[in-house]
Amino acid sequence: MHRYRSHTCAALRPEHVGQTVRLSGWVHRVRDHGGVLFVDLRDHYGVTQVVADPDSPAFAAIEKARAEWVVRIDGLVRTRPEGTENSELPTGKIEVFATEVETLGPAAELPLPVFGDQDYPEDTRLRYRFLDLRRERIHRNIMKRGAIIDSLRRRMRDQGFFEFQTPILTASSPEGARDFLVPSRLHPGKFYALPQAPQQFKQLLMMSGFDRYFQIAPCFRDEDPRADRSPGEFYQLDIEMSFVEQEDVFQAVEPVMRGVFEEFADGEPVTQVFPRIAYKDAMLKYGTDKPDLRNPIEIADVTAEFSDPSVTFNAFKRVIEAGGVVRAIPAPHAGRQPRSFFDKLNDWARGEGAPGLGYITFEEGGSLPQTFGGEHLPPSGAKLLEGKGPIAKFVPVEIQRKIAFKLKLQAGDSVFFACDAPDKAAALAGKARTQIGTQLGLSRTSGFEFCWIVDFPMFEWNEDEKRVDFSHNPFSMPQGGLEALETQDPLRINAYQYDIVCNGVELSSGAIRNHRPDIMRKAFEIAGYGQDVLEEKFGGMLKALQYGAPPHGGIAPGVDRIVMLLCREENLREVVAFPMNQRAEDLLMGAPSEVGPKQLRELHIRPALPQPGPAKA
Repeated sequence: MHRYRSHTCAALRPEHVGQTVRLSGWVHRVRDHGGVLFVDLRDHYGVTQVVADPDSPAFAAIEKARAEWVVRIDGLVRTRPEGTENSELPTGKIEVFATEVETLGPAAELPLPVFGDQDYPEDTRLRYRFLDLRRERIHRNIMKRGAIIDSLRRRMRDQGFFEFQTPILTASSPEGARDFLVPSRLHPGKFYALPQAPQQFKQLLMMSGFDRYFQIAPCFRDEDPRADRSPGEFYQLDIEMSFVEQEDVFQAVEPVMRGVFEEFADGEPVTQVFPRIAYKDAMLKYGTDKPDLRNPIEIADVTAEFSDPSVTFNAFKRVIEAGGVVRAIPAPHAGRQPRSFFDKLNDWARGEGAPGLGYITFEEGGSLPQTFGGEHLPPSGAKLLEGKGPIAKFVPVEIQRKIAFKLKLQAGDSVFFACDAPDKAAALAGKARTQIGTQLGLSRTSGFEFCWIVDFPMFEWNEDEKRVDFSHNPFSMPQGGLEALETQDPLRINAYQYDIVCNGVELSSGAIRNHRPDIMRKAFEIAGYGQDVLEEKFGGMLKALQYGAPPHGGIAPGVDRIVMLLCREENLREVVAFPMNQRAEDLLMGAPSEVGPKQLRELHIRPALPQPGPAKA
């Protein structure tokens, strides 16, 4: 018999009854039932129940065992007594009567229990991650992560993509997030950078004559962490294709995403054809470029209605005169809610920094004809609507009905309003849409709703530096090419850039690349980068473009976020084996850490640490 095991802790079945077996694993828990000891023995594969009574030669050893001790147990497989079977375990019809126990690795008192799923402080979980990873839920998540990556690889290869590896030590880039820098010992004063993404390398591969690239690529960005963004490092399914237009990328990527989600969705519905939503439409209808389409609410612009001379709600009118807008968020059936529903939403809005959310609730009533622009409303036989609420008295009934018609509202429905500068109004309306959809039970909590967000602006106004800057990927092809860059307002130029969004989570960004050096020079010039900067920072790319570059494009879905959604988790740290904490610290390994003076001398580095501020009185 093998030194440690003849079977795993998930292998034994009724057909093994009567056999002598050897198991090794962790003591998950010990139960004492009237002098008879029951041990749940756990390994990577599952759990087997082990029994020892006072007559068993193994009883004394099992009596000493504690949670998370690693033990070897020999014993006889037998059928569980009738009525004690466990249908939730694959091994639930049998048990092992212990005849010999060997302690392989005793465990000290545990800083957090492995049995159960208690919620423990994040720092404790990360400091003892090797224990945390033994817990069933996160252990299962990590295994699912590996299966999802296998599925992604298989689906990419089936479409003719070939897996490449690109450098980890590379040059710093002036675009994007902060780089992680690595000092060079051989070149004093110079630094490598860890790649924020393999962007330039995958484009260079296309220029080198390869056609369909993919890589499960590690990426490194010195960014502040969020629930859906790991500090330090993350992985993405990096993809690039030659001789393609935007639609070709969609047709290649959509089956991969749809297929892997269907494989791991446990029967929940997955979008079959991903809708395409222009960026400006997403910002208007959903208040975000990452919409959760499980929420059916769509926002509308009612700036024109509130600009009507008959409207006397001056709080909105003053904002409109200053260049602001009014966004309307419909709330179906909210009129049946108690007053506290509206008060809580206004309290929430004030917590977001807004003065509140004006609202109107519609009821049946009124006798005036409803005719706007030749459209006779409501349909024959339908009831007229009349609004109630704090701002209804400032809005004539005709304007109220225009708003109700635009938003397809009926009696018993309400509408909330966000009024501010365009960006702020969109953001508040988008958050209010989420709040209203959740509180009214309109948003589905199951399924996976995908969409493409397309037609992103090529440039944006950098208010801090008072200049035009890239709004997305600087290597993207502007729609209209060189002519657009030379003749149009930069802030009105769109790019061939696109995102995949699922359930309100941005899974990836991509673009058709700028493969023309003349267009690249002009784009960077508009963004304030001189020819010298372009040559210094992107010289390799620029040089490659000058020697025959094919049209190409790609995308990079985030692996961590895909796994997070498929594991039904809300935080990436639940699907990453060894994540950092919110302060970008690895509490288990003690990183970042100080290094000795010898290493610093070799790297020609002298730390310039921040000086402590003056002592407080």
